[in-house]
Amino acid sequence: MDLYATDPEFMERMMHFTFEEVVKEPGQELADETRYMAILAALLGCQGIEVYREMLGKALDGGLTPVMVKEVVYQAVDYLGIGRVMPFLSVTNEVLTARGVKLPLPAQAATTMEDRLEKGAQAQADIFGEHMKEAWKQGHINRWLAANCFGDYYTRGGLDLKQRELITFCFLAAQGGCEPQLTAHAKGNMNLGNDKDFLIRVISQCLPYIGYPRSLNAVNCVKQAAE
Repeated sequence: MDLYATDPEFMERMMHFTFEEVVKEPGQELADETRYMAILAALLGCQGIEVYREMLGKALDGGLTPVMVKEVVYQAVDYLGIGRVMPFLSVTNEVLTARGVKLPLPAQAATTMEDRLEKGAQAQADIFGEHMKEAWKQGHINRWLAANCFGDYYTRGGLDLKQRELITFCFLAAQGGCEPQLTAHAKGNMNLGNDKDFLIRVISQCLPYIGYPRSLNAVNCVKQAAE
């Protein structure tokens, strides 16, 4: 369906706001690679799969590599669950295949089944502080968090820790209802150098995709983390 034919007034305002006003707002700009990474993560978080399909092509043209895109999707599983991520993985594979990208992509795993817990706990400590090295001992879910979320995913190649904390922030902000975790990961971002002003820019660039309520909640979480 051609929305310019069926909804011309809506499309005029929506497209202007999303692709002109927001992108070019003075003081809120982001580099294309970072902006597209944040938007793809936010679309996963809010389950915007049709817009994700459209933006994926723009992201690939705008500097994201197939490996980077796949890493965004893989890491989303820990924050959104495989039930919500599987359709996005299928769309990603369809788009990449249509562009002539050979799958599977080069392997990015950096842990084994034997050292994933140790390296995952170290990744947590690198982001949140040395006290996190022992956090996995608090129960089986904390152990899964260290070994699976951080050991299986955060340690992978393709994205660095700053980029991984950025996309986690976007997953949480976009799905809503995770404000305690969002505040914690805002602080984690700041610990890695993604400061308050940077996170506000990220929220600004994601706002057209996730709406005002979740964006304003995210701003409040960033402010709490900064305090």
